[in-house]
Amino acid sequence: MTPANTASGSESGSDHKLILVRRKTRLDELVARYNTVSQAQFYVEHLGADFSDYLREHEGYEQAVREAASVLETFGRVQMIERAYLPNFIFGAQDVVVAIGQDGLVANTLKYLDGQPVIGINPDATRWDGVLLPFEVKDLPSVVPEVLKRRRPLREVTMAKAALNDGQELYAVNDLFIGQKTHTSARYQIEVGGEREQHSSSGIIVSTGLGSTGWLKSILTGASAVVNTLSEQAPEMPSPPATSLTQMPSVRWDTDFLYFSVREPFTSKTSASGLVFGKITARERMLVRSLMPENGVIFSDGIESDFLAFGSGALAEISIAKKKGRLVV
Repeated sequence: MTPANTASGSESGSDHKLILVRRKTRLDELVARYNTVSQAQFYVEHLGADFSDYLREHEGYEQAVREAASVLETFGRVQMIERAYLPNFIFGAQDVVVAIGQDGLVANTLKYLDGQPVIGINPDATRWDGVLLPFEVKDLPSVVPEVLKRRRPLREVTMAKAALNDGQELYAVNDLFIGQKTHTSARYQIEVGGEREQHSSSGIIVSTGLGSTGWLKSILTGASAVVNTLSEQAPEMPSPPATSLTQMPSVRWDTDFLYFSVREPFTSKTSASGLVFGKITARERMLVRSLMPENGVIFSDGIESDFLAFGSGALAEISIAKKKGRLVV
């Protein structure tokens, strides 16, 4: 690997460009905060935690990244980038992308692409489940040639899109959050399927099929538990339906709709709570107009640093994105 993080391949296919996306480890983040490994160790052990686990995770990850880069260099030019630089990185139409890390890294990578295939690599199968990481480093020698020859199957992933009336756009592979960056109430006007309401809530979550088992599931799990508990304590309340909210039919990753859920809606003289859960389809998009003078945001996939400012008067159209994520399987 050259200082510029690129290398020339040794085979005839060296005109291929492979992008290796990596992430910071927990140790990297601690060192960035406390300046040195020893100071990071003092902080962790002072709180009674096992610092050796941080070291093992870091060393294992760095070894996996080195091995992956070495394999990829035999197939073409390799460029390595950190996750933090994804929003500003320009991918080529023919690039093949390899993301090595946790599931979140794959999801965060997919939303900045436009059809390029992504190979998800699990750097430590004993540590990470890896729903989006079907491969290990040892699989790269056999998987990469098939991807380059377009012989490897791909799984499409539906994405959500937030488009503001000033032209800005943001995509999501798992979910969009629309609301306040702080813990104060978000105020906005929501419109879905011809119905319109003014809300005061903790924000809106819009989930894709892939994301339906994440943030959305946790919201439904909490709602189901509250209903069940209250029905047991108050006999006069109607019993919850036999089918739990958390037992929704499994949603395909390439589904043609999105779910939206309003968090903790507050009903008052100026705010309603009728439009709190439903679907966004190709025919029924969702419009949200901000009524927040400050701190209104839209971010995706849990990355709060990459956001759209959503202040008073801003109008967001939430829809199914035309582009699809493509995950190598």
